[in-house]
Amino acid sequence: MVEKKNSKGRQKNHSEARLAAVVNSSFDAIISKDLSGTIVSWNRAAERLFGFSAEQAIGQSIYMIIPGDRHAEEVEIIRRLKLGEQIETFETVRQKSTGERVQVSITISPIADKRGKIVGASKIARDITEAKETERRLRLLMREINHRVKNQYAVILAVISQTAARSQDIRVFERRVRERIMGLSHSHDLLSSVDWSGVDLRELVAHQVKPFDTGGEFALSGSDILLDANAVLNIGMALNELITNRVQYADPERSRVKVSWRILGDGSDSAMFELTWQESNVLHADLLSQGNGFGSLVLRRIVATALGGTSEWRVEGDVLVWTLIAPLSRVRIHRD
Repeated sequence: MVEKKNSKGRQKNHSEARLAAVVNSSFDAIISKDLSGTIVSWNRAAERLFGFSAEQAIGQSIYMIIPGDRHAEEVEIIRRLKLGEQIETFETVRQKSTGERVQVSITISPIADKRGKIVGASKIARDITEAKETERRLRLLMREINHRVKNQYAVILAVISQTAARSQDIRVFERRVRERIMGLSHSHDLLSSVDWSGVDLRELVAHQVKPFDTGGEFALSGSDILLDANAVLNIGMALNELITNRVQYADPERSRVKVSWRILGDGSDSAMFELTWQESNVLHADLLSQGNGFGSLVLRRIVATALGGTSEWRVEGDVLVWTLIAPLSRVRIHRD
């Protein structure tokens, strides 16, 4: 009989030791308290999460990790525990030893004595700060995508309507609409490849030029600058019009293009951004000044207005120059 009792005692001790090891090695903070709110146990994950050692926490009130504006929440938890009610997992805010707040998901399980009376509770707290931040960023991203998609619908509709209003031949209309929408698509491809985090201006120019396989010299000069999504789409649209104009009305073998840009000012957000397209040996240099086409509208008004700036188109002999000046803050990517 004694042997059997000793065996049961060893099994019980082994089970308790194993349970204690599991609790102590858990990645989640596991805390137990009595119904007065006094902390009874405190595992290593709780030490890491809240910054208090077990020696500092055990015997103290659970309110040491509950912000003042959340005390009513704990009172309600105690009330429901005493009534034997089930408490669903919930998300809330707790407080570290430094005073810093942390978002947590809490699961509460009642602790009963041998007679089944509720004498306390075990709490499992999981840090969800990173998950909540990811969720917040996803919500912002979805709103931003929705906003951008609506803007692009508006741009595409404008492209179609303005091109249609200025086209007398359905085949010309179809070709120009396709070219313009493909130009927008190239810009979107670039943005998607970097998760809409900013596109280098050199890369944007190269990406817009590539489908046309134009001849002649094509020079780029300017410091490195990452454009934000709105600037990529609008400057990309302007470049598409300029490149298309060059293919149709210039001699690519003789034509020389220089695309240059600079920052006017100290480089802060109060500075201005200047972009210049200079094309020599143009056969019909006065094309835009004579026409009322959609390309003229893009280069004279649409792009400049979208970026809060101004644009100028001028002809000097057989040299065509288009210049865009806009606030740097409306062009350059903003870093958090």
